[in-house]
Amino acid sequence: MAAKNIVVAAGFIIFRRQQQKIEFLVMKHKYGGHWGTPKGHVDPGESEFQTALRETEEEAGLTKDSLNILKNFESVLHYEARGNPKKVVYWLSELKDPNSPVTLSHEHTDYKWLPLEEACRLLQFADMQKAVKEAHDFITKSAS
Repeated sequence: MAAKNIVVAAGFIIFRRQQQKIEFLVMKHKYGGHWGTPKGHVDPGESEFQTALRETEEEAGLTKDSLNILKNFESVLHYEARGNPKKVVYWLSELKDPNSPVTLSHEHTDYKWLPLEEACRLLQFADMQKAVKEAHDFITKSAS
């Protein structure tokens, strides 16, 4: 049996601070209707980090200049998607201006800024919930 090719994707867990509260950006996918964060497949010749930046701009309209990227945080998820192994690398970033507009691509139908518990309720996959909880822990420990 031939080895299956691993699919590699990358993205950001994005947060903002509103009145001393941390809120995470979650976006509803048009296909499948599940909620997630900006991410996408790595293109040939592109690094995982470049993919995260490109996909965030394409899917949410947020550019590198609008984000404070916390490179000390990285979460790598491994799961199976459509019968193939998948690896997704997430970095953490804070929206510099909490009022920056989100501009959804055709791939998403809705977005919300939510505190940790509410974000985790919408993020149906346990590994994504865990990544966001780890991100929240990282943010709160960095602030203290």
